[in-house]
Amino acid sequence: MSRQQSIRKNFLVQLLISSASLILIFSSLLYFYIEKSIYDEKRDELIHYAQNISNYKAVYDFGELPDNFLSLNIEVISLISPTDQIDVYEKTSGDKTFLTLIYPFDTKQNVYLKLVKDVSPTKKLLKKIVNYIFIINIAGFLLVILYAIALSKMLASPIKKLSQDLANMNEHLMKPIQMDEIPQEFAPLAGTINHLIARIQNFVKYQKELFIGTAHELKTPLAVIKLKNQVTLIKKRSAEEYIEAINTTNKTIDEMNVIVSNILNIGRQEGAQLDQPQEVDVIELLKQKANDFQLLAENEGKTLEISFAPDVFMATIQVGLLNQIVQNFLQNALKFTPQEKKVTLRSSQDDFGLLIEVIDEGCGIDESVDLFAPFKRQGNKSGVGLGLFLAKSAADALGAKIKLENRDDGIDGTKATLQLNSQLSCIIPQK
Repeated sequence: MSRQQSIRKNFLVQLLISSASLILIFSSLLYFYIEKSIYDEKRDELIHYAQNISNYKAVYDFGELPDNFLSLNIEVISLISPTDQIDVYEKTSGDKTFLTLIYPFDTKQNVYLKLVKDVSPTKKLLKKIVNYIFIINIAGFLLVILYAIALSKMLASPIKKLSQDLANMNEHLMKPIQMDEIPQEFAPLAGTINHLIARIQNFVKYQKELFIGTAHELKTPLAVIKLKNQVTLIKKRSAEEYIEAINTTNKTIDEMNVIVSNILNIGRQEGAQLDQPQEVDVIELLKQKANDFQLLAENEGKTLEISFAPDVFMATIQVGLLNQIVQNFLQNALKFTPQEKKVTLRSSQDDFGLLIEVIDEGCGIDESVDLFAPFKRQGNKSGVGLGLFLAKSAADALGAKIKLENRDDGIDGTKATLQLNSQLSCIIPQK
């Protein structure tokens, strides 16, 4: 089983390791600097004494003698291997530590000065410094631990608040996250969650309208059938009247079948959202769809004009959903466009991706009405009112934007647009 990783735990571990390493490196450098400074001072002091002796001066300059001057031992020696170099080394005997300097006095006579100084107090001082640094490091590391825990809690608090806000939501009570209460670093996450909440609210709204509309649309023909049958059964009728009643019932049942078929299309569309996205040329798909509808338009005495740009637009997309949107746009455009009028299907590339437009010369729409809601119908044409609802659901599944508005070029009609982004957010099924 895979173990979940904790960002807070990883942050704490990394912060503690880096802080401990920094403290250790800084303390080591500090100690070595102090030690070198002290020993350099002692070495310079011994060299100064040796220079005074070699210059036949007093061992120490006139003035107050240092406290540890009596710990200095001076000898004149000769070496087996003469050298002109000054040699300084440290030697430990028992609990005493001595610093020895070999200084050339008379190289011709092979005579050297040997100055030995007891540096045991200095050594003890360095040990005390090490102990103090060690204690300070422990205290500093404990403070770092407390700071890391407090900092990790502070960084995790916005996530906890987001989780609590989301946990308190349901389909009946969904509120967007207040952006001014979220730190700047978490603003993109909050914005994405708000976008998702808006989509869920829209989905829940349309689902409620779908259920209510379905019940209403099915209840009406059932009431018509029942009423027609009741009227027919009040008294004996002729054979022609019974045939008329049965024909009315069959017609009403056909209308119900259309409603049920459109409702089934919703389920099929949800299945189509799980289709494997394919890398296709969207322009080529539009051309194929245009060829099919050009024949339909000519048969109805209308014209379908096409204009596609660019020549090629490759995209990884669920083809079934795109076909459903374009087909719905063209069906509505041809339905509401009078004879001897034209419908335009065109595409163009912009800063966002590919813009697909279907423009008709019909009666226009009431833009104050949400035509993407289920069972919303407008105009005097027949229909269930689920086509645009399915088109909107397909566009949401593609991560595209869909829009319906009146023409703004002085001609009556409607313009339906589909904005395909360059980077589509298709749902990729898991194998």
